[in-house]
Parts: sequence; C-alpha cells; structure tokens
Amino acid sequence: MAGGAPLKRNRFIALSGGSRSVNRDLETKARALAGIKGYVTNLQGVSAQFVIDAYHRLFQIEKSFRMSKHDLRARPIYHRKRDSIEAHLTIVFAALAVSRWIEAASGWSIRKFVRTARRYRTIHIQAGKHTLTAAHPLPRDLGEALRAIHGHNTRAH
Repeated sequence: MAGGAPLKRNRFIALSGGSRSVNRDLETKARALAGIKGYVTNLQGVSAQFVIDAYHRLFQIEKSFRMSKHDLRARPIYHRKRDSIEAHLTIVFAALAVSRWIEAASGWSIRKFVRTARRYRTIHIQAGKHTLTAAHPLPRDLGEALRAIHGHNTRAH
C-alpha cells in the first residue's frame, strides 16, 4: 500500500475514492488456500496421478498457445484463400513444434534462446580453394544448450 507496486494490479488492495485499505477477507482466503491445488474430472476409473499428469500436459499445451508470435519472430499475415491459410497455419505449427523441442532439449525458454542465439553468426568465405571461417565465440551456456539440442533424441518425442 505504500506505493511500491501498481495498485490496480494488486488484488489485496481495495480502492475506495481516494483511500486504500487491505482486503483482509481476501487475504485470509488466499492464505488458507496457499499451496492447495484441486483437479476436477468426469473420468471414471483413472488414478489421481493420471488426472494430475493430464493437467500438467494441458498446462504445457496452453503455454504453447500463450507464446506470442513475437517470440517466434512471425508477423500477422492476412490470407483469403484456403491453401494460403493452411500453409500459414502449417508454418506456425511447425515453428511452435520446433520451439517446444528446443525448450525441451535445452531447458531454456524459446524467448531466451532466440534472444541469446541471434547475436551469433558464422561466416564462410570461399577464396579459391580455401574456405575462411569467421565466428564470434559462443558463451559457455549457449554452447551447452546447442550441444543439448544437437544430442537430443528426436525419436523420444
């Protein structure tokens, strides 16, 4: 309440006119529910672990769709023909699949991976029979992520 955080985003602060107060009822409820997670299903005859695992997979799927096109470096494209729409969706889903694979293999978010890796380039210059290669040395953590991606078993997915 002292002004360290935006008040509109703090659900525990009640604003009334020009005064501020802490919503103690909501605070008490939040404290009582802290650490408790409930799952609801209409499936019968499945284990609790099956339901929990299904929700965890669902969370990963939803996380994929929350990823912005900016993370994939894609721009909105407006199509009118069915073939163009399907081609665009195929490319977007392929980029999503590759990005999820990179995340699984490297342990990095796709945003972190793209922001870090895009700064590094390798240039090959052919001069007669000789090839000259120029590259910026990679930071150790990026090199480890690339080795993890390169060594990741593609049949496991």
